[in-house]
Amino acid sequence: MTNQHLESIKKRRTQYALGKNVALPKTEIEALIKEAVKHSPSSFNSQSSRVVILFGAESDKVWNIAKETLKKIVPEDAFPATEGKLNSFAAGIGTILFYEDMDVVKGLQENFAAYADNFPIWSEQASGMAQLSVWTALSDANIGASLQHYNPLIDNEIAQTWGIPASWKLRAQMPFGSNEAPFGEKAFMDDEARFKVFG
Repeated sequence: MTNQHLESIKKRRTQYALGKNVALPKTEIEALIKEAVKHSPSSFNSQSSRVVILFGAESDKVWNIAKETLKKIVPEDAFPATEGKLNSFAAGIGTILFYEDMDVVKGLQENFAAYADNFPIWSEQASGMAQLSVWTALSDANIGASLQHYNPLIDNEIAQTWGIPASWKLRAQMPFGSNEAPFGEKAFMDDEARFKVFG
């Protein structure tokens, strides 16, 4: 079976060895990210996902904020490993901050009260789909990435640094850059343990 979308999904992998050797211009990377988010599904077509795209020194600020924040809570003898990981994220060319606009979620809860409890869940699902769409699009462009979750520890300083609206809730951070190491083998559990098919 050959399916281009499935081949793209299979190609998408976590890349921790990021570099700055990306040939695609920033304007094209920006357009790629915007299109991927724009065409990602959301409940009631709410389009609740918000994205901040950071390049170069602006991207470095994210990981410096994370470093200074974690330095206060990670034991001193364990911090070098943490710092090394954060430096590997900063080694790329950019970082994408994924948000969900909670004002959109609240508006849906007010307008469709019967589903009120579900809208926060559906918002998380929309965010996950936007993240996968962007990650896969980057992978198709031979740009490596990984998905990180230093929220909520860094939320306040991130919001202050870039003037993020109060209604935006940080859900994930995606550092990206050139693939500076090959991907390892990926193990999969048996289909019998994961799927049931009837009819």
